[in-house]
Amino acid sequence: MSSDVAAIEKVLQVYFDGLYEGDTKKLGEAFHPASHLYSAGPDGKAADMPRADWFKMVESRKSAKESGSERRDRIVSIDFSGPATAFAKVECQIPPRYFTDYLTLLKVEGRWQVIAKAFHTVTK
Repeated sequence: MSSDVAAIEKVLQVYFDGLYEGDTKKLGEAFHPASHLYSAGPDGKAADMPRADWFKMVESRKSAKESGSERRDRIVSIDFSGPATAFAKVECQIPPRYFTDYLTLLKVEGRWQVIAKAFHTVTK
């Protein structure tokens, strides 16, 4: 189990790096091709974004690194429900947006990847 924790921590670090740098290649290593992102929209309805649409958005904006924003990301918790299913709560930022992400990970073909991201954003 400790090797799985280390493997997930590595995936999460790649996610943090990709998010901060605006690097969809790194994000693609962390997120499974079938992954989706979910949030509650301002209208109170569920928003569902496929990975490809998210990558287009990431590529179209200036990265936090390019903006010179302070980097602050952390793993809050990792929980396992079985040998191939895990859940991670993380916090990260792309100022002025601050995120709490709930990431569901699957171990597929011997490696961990995020299959779903549900998130909440606060703008300050």
